[in-house]
Amino acid sequence: MADAKPKKKAFKDWFDRDAARAMSAQVHGAWSGFDRKAFERRATKGLSELEFSARVQQFSDALAAGLPEDVPGALGILTDSLPSRLPDAEAVTDGWLQWPIGQFIADHGLPHFDASMHAMIELTQRFSSEFAVRPFVAERPEETFARLRSLTTHDSLHVRRWCSEGVRPRLPWGKVLSALVEDPSPIWPILDALQHDSALYVRRSVANTLGDIAKDHLGAAVRWAKACVKAGGEDQLWIAKHGLRGPIKAGDKAALAVIGYHPPKKVSATLKASPKAVKVGDFVELTATLSSSHGRTQSLLVDYVVHYVRKAKASGGKTFKWTSVELPARGQTELSKRHSMKATSIRALYPGEHRVELLVSGEVLAQTVFTLKG
Repeated sequence: MADAKPKKKAFKDWFDRDAARAMSAQVHGAWSGFDRKAFERRATKGLSELEFSARVQQFSDALAAGLPEDVPGALGILTDSLPSRLPDAEAVTDGWLQWPIGQFIADHGLPHFDASMHAMIELTQRFSSEFAVRPFVAERPEETFARLRSLTTHDSLHVRRWCSEGVRPRLPWGKVLSALVEDPSPIWPILDALQHDSALYVRRSVANTLGDIAKDHLGAAVRWAKACVKAGGEDQLWIAKHGLRGPIKAGDKAALAVIGYHPPKKVSATLKASPKAVKVGDFVELTATLSSSHGRTQSLLVDYVVHYVRKAKASGGKTFKWTSVELPARGQTELSKRHSMKATSIRALYPGEHRVELLVSGEVLAQTVFTLKG
């Protein structure tokens, strides 16, 4: 009989008793006065009932209970305890054990700006300080933005990335920075400074921050991206494409124009689905034909929207990437695409007629239907 596969560890269980022991050993190595057993007892109390963020908070609280009350002194101990700096951007999640240190800074560091900044600069070179810095952005914005702007030329790509990632208005897993949702203007100088960074790791953060801004200030995001592309090269075009990917996918014409796609001129299209009836788990073959009567070649972005039948029988559209094409003057191009009708953990499938739209540079030029059998 083959050995059973080991049960996959739940995400929240990353911070468990083993993690508590590892952290206690790490801090004790920097300060012999740290009571390891007391920390482990506090950090693991009722752990099975806690979700991930609550476990991180409990580890942080256990650190606070065992460290000196002098916060700069405690920050110095935690900084001294950190492992070696990450040499590059390839293993950034190896430092997850350090997350409670960032939480400690967020919880206790606000009155101690310089000491906290130093600690975050060191921490972000082992894991990340993007969550730790957010209370400083919210409560001490002028000082924090001034410091972050000065760090955009730091030798470490991790520190440079932190300057952008930490000020994302809608950072995943982070508290929304409402002031920056309302007015993102303090962020632009940081993005200006980092858009030409030599590291894709940093430029990706610039794009993600741009994407956050675009959710609330699309016009401003498009204007910045347009200037970025105009003044730059392929790297800046990539930032625009990645940062505006939401509005681009939604067919926003201004966002599409930034990356070089304009509404189709004198283009007609057909779209067919085969077979016309499928079962869950089958594929639908989509075939599109684009025909131009325009006198010039056109660069076109082709996507398609599937309007899935929902449980309440109403349909909901989901846009999928297809391809980009150079449609010749007075010419024709045929495209094909297999679309899976396999149920996933994020999308349940229900029987009924599904409508598919062909989206060409933001405009619906054709549509078809197929039926999913029950």
